Amino acid sequence: MKVLLDANALMMPAEFRIDLFSEIRELVGTFEPVVLPGIVKELTGLARARGTEGAAARLGLALASQCTLVDLEENLPNVDGQVIAWATVNGALVVTNDRRVRETLLARGIGVISMRKQKKLELLRR
Repeated sequence: MKVLLDANALMMPAEFRIDLFSEIRELVGTFEPVVLPGIVKELTGLARARGTEGAAARLGLALASQCTLVDLEENLPNVDGQVIAWATVNGALVVTNDRRVRETLLARGIGVISMRKQKKLELLRR
């Protein structure tokens, strides 16, 4: 099963002290983590910052290097739109904390993995 990781998902281990891949495996079993080029670009920009956000983005980039980089057929300018489009076409679960993305995906019947009480990941479906 493919699981698309959003930029904020890749930053979760630094922000919430969780083992992202173990938590996902606990929820769905064996999976293939995937990222879009736009997500890597977003993390690269954030990684230039100092402080906790920059450090979280640098860790996110390290985690992204362990994922399969997938291309998007459509040329959408917005990374959130890219995530929604790719997950919809490929039927992949998405790990994100972005409320708008989460609600859009759930409305389309796409499963979402999100943080619960800043402690654990949970799988949401409608």
